[in-house]
Amino acid sequence: MIQTPRALETEVTQQAGRRRTFAIISHPDAGKTTLTEKFLLYSGALLQAGAVKAREGRRQATSDWMSMEQERGISITSTALQFPYRGRVVNLLDTPGHRDFSEDTYRVLTAADAAVMVLDVAKGIEAQTRKLFEVCRARRLPILTFLNKCDRPGRDPLQLLDEIKEQIGLWATPVTWPVGDPGNFHGVIDRRTGDFVRFTRTARGIRVAPEELVHPDQAAREEGGAWTRAIEELDLLGAVGADLDLASFLAGESSPLFVGSALTNFGVRHLLDALIELAPSAQPRADMAGSTRPLAAEFSGFVFKKQANMDRAHRDHVAFVRVCSGRFERGMTLTHGPTGRPFSTKYATSLFGSDRRSIDEAFPGDVVGLVNAADLRIGDSLYAGDPVEYPAIPTFAPELFATARPRDSARFKQFRRGLEQLEQEGVVQVLHDPDGDPAPVLAAVGAMQFEVLTQRLQHEFGTLVDLVPTSHHLARRTDKTTAAALRDTRGVRILARRDGTLLAAFESPFWMDRLRADHPEWVLESVVAG
Repeated sequence: MIQTPRALETEVTQQAGRRRTFAIISHPDAGKTTLTEKFLLYSGALLQAGAVKAREGRRQATSDWMSMEQERGISITSTALQFPYRGRVVNLLDTPGHRDFSEDTYRVLTAADAAVMVLDVAKGIEAQTRKLFEVCRARRLPILTFLNKCDRPGRDPLQLLDEIKEQIGLWATPVTWPVGDPGNFHGVIDRRTGDFVRFTRTARGIRVAPEELVHPDQAAREEGGAWTRAIEELDLLGAVGADLDLASFLAGESSPLFVGSALTNFGVRHLLDALIELAPSAQPRADMAGSTRPLAAEFSGFVFKKQANMDRAHRDHVAFVRVCSGRFERGMTLTHGPTGRPFSTKYATSLFGSDRRSIDEAFPGDVVGLVNAADLRIGDSLYAGDPVEYPAIPTFAPELFATARPRDSARFKQFRRGLEQLEQEGVVQVLHDPDGDPAPVLAAVGAMQFEVLTQRLQHEFGTLVDLVPTSHHLARRTDKTTAAALRDTRGVRILARRDGTLLAAFESPFWMDRLRADHPEWVLESVVAG
């Protein structure tokens, strides 16, 4: 049935209001992948945790699809998982959990409307958490916090609240609060109702955890000193104003905090419900000029991730597109912003890890996988109707550099083609020395990126590569004037990206700081726009 323009606008607006699109960020081993799996369990997308079975039981559906991920038990690349929950459509953008592979996470956060920050109650804020939060802060992304592993020995939760405030400047406002110390965990008090939810273990956490609601009077009798201490802590939190505030949460200034144990499923429902109730739905996005394209306008979106060979049988390219406005319909012809050429969406899919299913329509907040998208690049805009260009996705300053050469010169074409593809996917940054060695210099945020590159070059392009690390440890974007001044400076090397962007690579951060202090007029920027 053909819809009138007004009816279509109404449908798009209503559907956008049903979407919740968020990413999970954490330091390695904080429990991000476990929490991701438990969200799927509670939504019904998995029959039981650990088995990682699709709802229909026909395929495996896990967020970790690369062989390296399955072998090592870590998340290396990001993916998208869509599932229904309480009448909403949830788009969970799963991010890498390894400390050395964070640039992919940075890009994924540009497609999210909110984030869940998972903290290990024994470790608190760690280096990776701070890096990821800076990206969230730059985007004013609302963040919910989950204190995980409360069933194990850990630190005082009040101290962790102070640490969150001091180290990342986020005002944590507990919604649930633990009764009992970490490692002697009795359950949580829901500050919204005053009820006590008693902690119950489940066998290996494969089933939804039973929740025993206990009246406060009964809890006071049965929990003794642990209850008294928790009530005193809640009184203190109330006295300092650490209460849920929706406006400051949506502004990225405060963070509703929940406690529990993802491994045993305890506290997972509280957090998932809060995402539905508190996290924002899809909102109009600003374009390069600062104007916002209405949600009900014709389709528009941007590519935030590229991935090749997710399906080894077809060795194809998939572009992950965040829908920003309008209704997407499979088969529609869009305009590719950078070239102005038409782009067919005949092979459009929804994504559930590596599992794909054809998708007929999508709305703002959704993620669409466009197959056979070799010509699309990260950051490219796609649209129907009026042109739109969304802001470029940042490329973060690399910290590791290595010169790359194929071991077999006869396979140089395969080596070059592989580098081009992996650069398009954002696996590494490929640089060259305008005045020196013609061999490409690979740049990365973390060492895992180099491991992924060498494995994929070998298995997907049949070429072995030697990587020789350079002595440089950080880079800053620069301009031609500054590059000319730095070109003959010891400890500095000028490198260029394919698009002409110049980088000054330094052997020592102290030397860079010294040069910057002596020459404040020089251009040395830490974030490089893509």
